[in-house]
Parts: sequence; structure tokens; C-alpha cells
Amino acid sequence: MRDDAVGDRVDQYQLTELLARGGMASVFKARDLASGAAVVLKIPYVQYESDVVFHERFRREQEIGQRIQHPHIVRVLTPVEQSRMYLAMEHVEGRPLAALLREAGPLRPGAAVAIAIQLCDALACLHAHGVVHRDLKPENVWVTPSGQVKILDFGIALLESARRLTWAGLSHALGTPDFMAPEQIRGKRGDARTDVYALGTMLYEMLTGRLPHEGQGEALLRAKDTVDAKAPSAHRPELDAALDRIVLRAIERDPRDRYQNAVDLLADLRDPAGAAVRAPLRRPSRRAPPPRRLLASVALVAALAGLGALAWWTAPRSPPAAIRAAR
Repeated sequence: MRDDAVGDRVDQYQLTELLARGGMASVFKARDLASGAAVVLKIPYVQYESDVVFHERFRREQEIGQRIQHPHIVRVLTPVEQSRMYLAMEHVEGRPLAALLREAGPLRPGAAVAIAIQLCDALACLHAHGVVHRDLKPENVWVTPSGQVKILDFGIALLESARRLTWAGLSHALGTPDFMAPEQIRGKRGDARTDVYALGTMLYEMLTGRLPHEGQGEALLRAKDTVDAKAPSAHRPELDAALDRIVLRAIERDPRDRYQNAVDLLADLRDPAGAAVRAPLRRPSRRAPPPRRLLASVALVAALAGLGALAWWTAPRSPPAAIRAAR
């Protein structure tokens, strides 16, 4: 049995365009033959369809997508009949936030905060349903021409009420190193504060055009675990001190010092001036974990660097009108 190709029919869907091929699945644009609507199908490669644990992970991703309805989370559709493993999703015009940042560079503070507010609102909804995304990054955030954003790809999301799954091709340390929280690097499963860290890192990049910690491999992972990031205003002096406080609190190395949930972060993003009043006292600095433990985690993450979310289509286009207006 071969992998799917353009022109094939999968239940009620006709595959019309290959959008991306990832490590474990292909993403196609398709037409719903029942309604005529454009949709997106994520179809695993044939070699994975018989893997019981992979099937369960895929089913869990579908369950999460169908359970949660939110304007800033991509909508997962329910086929009339489903004869095999695939994920049907709404088709959204636009492109990844990563492509926008590559083209436009740092955003105006108002535009960056507007995106962060939408993402934080979506995270608050996910966490209320017991879901931790665990791989939030610009490649997994879709920006529409109107400036609306949607979170994509729940392939390694954690559903707190579900049993833990172990598969030879995946690991609890999965994620994208630039956006992984230190506790993820150390092999923890993560919780709401893990997503808060990722969002804080994204906001840092949107404001400054760079990451809180830069580098590769062991040097990057060690820095994230042992070095406090510079304030965004160190790279862009015109930024308000209130934004510095919000971002730095979101990316605290110790999860106990971060925003404990997306709701609190959302409140500060909507009212930056009040962030200092609401902020708790920072805990004293803590010693870094033993180097041997960190090095073991580094080796694990490096071995898994090729895994993670699918690469969504990134054809260059002009920035969305709402983002251009805010620049």
C-alpha cells in the first residue's frame, strides 16, 4: 500500500494539493465532496498506521481538536464516516507567524501584544479543558490576512485526564529547543506553565526579533537552564518597562516564579500598567541542576531534534493587513 497523493479520495474528501510533508505525516488541501468546502487533511504515512501507540496519539490529537471550540484554535472536523486514520481540519487562509517574523522582523509593541493576547486566550481555554500544548512556537501559529491567529498541531499535546503513552519514536522530552521550558529540557512532562514559557518566548521574539537565549545544541540548552534572559528593552530601548516585567516573568527559569496560568498572564497583557502591582515577589536565585543531569537531557533532546510538529506551508506573502496597520 502506497502513501496518499494528490487526486486520491479519502472517504468524503478529494486531495487537491500537497501542502507539506513532515516526519510522520503529509498535509493536503482537499475538497469536501459533500459540501464543496476546502479542508485540510493530515494523513500519517502508511508505515505508522499499524502502530498501536502512534494510532492512540493520533486519536488523542483528534479528540482534543474536536472537543475544544475556540476562535483562536484550528477547528477539527468530524467526517460523516471515517475508514482510516487521518485528521480533517478547517482550511484557513494565511501563513505561519514564523514566516511573518522572517519577513517583517520585530513587530510594533501593539501588534505583538495583540497576537499574544489571542494566543493567551486560546491557552486559557486549552488549560481549562486539561490540555497542555507543549510545542507552542511561531511555526504552529497561523496568521490570517485580517490578523486573526490560530494555534495548530496538537501532535505532542498532553491531555491531563488521559493515560501516559510511550512510543519508541516519541518521548516526553519532545519539543522545539528554542521554545522549550527548562523543565522540558530536564524531561518533565510539562503543565500550563510550560505553555506560558513558550508564549513568553514568542512575545520576546515578536518584540525584539531575537530569542531570549541564542545559540545551538548544548550551549543553548545550558543557557536556558542557568542564565536569566536580558530584558527585551536591552535590545529595543523604546519598549515599555511594563512589557519587560511581563515577558521576563513569563520566561522565568523556575516554573514557580512564572505566571502560574494563562489567565493571570492574559490579565497583565490586557493591562500592562497594572502588571507591577499584581506581580509577586521573585524567589531567590536557585542553583542550577547538576551538569551531568543536564548533559543527559541535552543528549536526549539532540537525538529528538528532527521530531515535532509538521512544517506548514510558508509561501511568502505580504504581511496581513491588521499587522501592517499596527506596525
